[in-house]
Amino acid sequence: MSSGSKHPDMSETSPVSKADTAPLSNSAVPPPSVEAVQESLQEAAKGGTNIDTLVGRLVVDNGLATAEEVQHCLELAKVGREDQNARSLVELLVDQEYVTRRQVARLRQLVEAERSGQKIPGYKVLNKLGAGAMATVWKARQVSLDRLVAIKVLPRKFTTNPQFIERFYAEGRAAAQLNHPNIVQAYDVGKAGDFHYFVMEFVDGRTVHDDIVKHKRYAEKDAIEVAIQVTEALLHAHERGLVHRDVKPKNVMITKEGVVKLADMGLARAITDKEAAEAEQGKAFGTPYYISPEQIRGELRIGPPADVYSLGATLYHMVTGNVPFDGKNPSAVMHKHLKAELVPPDHVNPKLSVGISEVIEMMMAKDPRQRYQSCKDLLVDLRAIKERKSPPLAHKETFDASALASITQAEAAAASTSDLPEDRSVERGPLSRDWIVILLVVMLVLSVVANIVQAVIRGS
Repeated sequence: MSSGSKHPDMSETSPVSKADTAPLSNSAVPPPSVEAVQESLQEAAKGGTNIDTLVGRLVVDNGLATAEEVQHCLELAKVGREDQNARSLVELLVDQEYVTRRQVARLRQLVEAERSGQKIPGYKVLNKLGAGAMATVWKARQVSLDRLVAIKVLPRKFTTNPQFIERFYAEGRAAAQLNHPNIVQAYDVGKAGDFHYFVMEFVDGRTVHDDIVKHKRYAEKDAIEVAIQVTEALLHAHERGLVHRDVKPKNVMITKEGVVKLADMGLARAITDKEAAEAEQGKAFGTPYYISPEQIRGELRIGPPADVYSLGATLYHMVTGNVPFDGKNPSAVMHKHLKAELVPPDHVNPKLSVGISEVIEMMMAKDPRQRYQSCKDLLVDLRAIKERKSPPLAHKETFDASALASITQAEAAAASTSDLPEDRSVERGPLSRDWIVILLVVMLVLSVVANIVQAVIRGS
């Protein structure tokens, strides 16, 4: 899990959360008032510990203020109580300008981490990385091995729901089957008191979503490198019988060393799990901006091409700065995945090569049978365009489709001619058939020339 950003959105049992289709924004959020922070701290502490004592220790431990500064404020608080002008330690720390309102707002997370850390033996919880509808993720230290980890904790409201608990443990089991440098590693899953938790590798870095927000879009060569590593991760998962079902920018993490890690196996499912497939049939699982058409339809068989589609949508977003399909709500977005024609990436960003546009278009074909059938095939084309060569599979597919369309049109024209009422003044014979053959050849040649001209225009 990442230290440079919030943890990726937790996968939902339904894809229609507002966060999944909300416009990206860099707008700054003003810090909360001191009174709001104080109330929040009281709630987080749940009255188990004197709030001033807890705040004082956390402020010092996390370097927000010195012990002397905290002691000074505690003395001021004591004087205030004697004068019947009681003020909290939080208020005094801000008034004395030892901490800022924004710094003190982090204290709620620190208090929550303190409480969670007391509940999971063997781990010292440090701070919150992020939260979603399905889980909260904490940065922690595993005491026995002295290593940083990320701990995903199921919210209390789901601890009495067998379905949510089973899905939570299913994620842990799925992740435990995978061992690959481009996949976030699973370490442990279990229960401590009322807490169900899942311990995984801590990724010190950022997400692709963070990069898009910050830089608008990726340079083509950088996007290809990320896509290759994600494809390697998916190939590993597919070979072990798992389909991810939620590939998106927030689930693609990048370490400070540039290693790409595919995260969040919350929607992963065994390809051969017929019972789970039947239970989920007719329901859409995934994230609207990046979900495949067959996932939207809730089809019984969801295989590797679904992940290829989602990675294609992610790559589209990376190189164009736009999601492939947008809309006012999740339903509108998903309808476009099913019906709307994809605007070619190089039409959105003319700086893109023809090759990467061809690859993305094949990855995002509506019909799964027209996509790459395996990540091995996809890697062939991705590595080709990385070397600035034409992608052999996508380019062949594009050419074949164009040529076939031209021949079909020619055959239709010939058929319509033969269906006309016979003109007795025109003698039909071998010569007429020869002209039809010549016409077909000419149209095929024109199709090839058109493809070459289009490629030159796109590449210029």
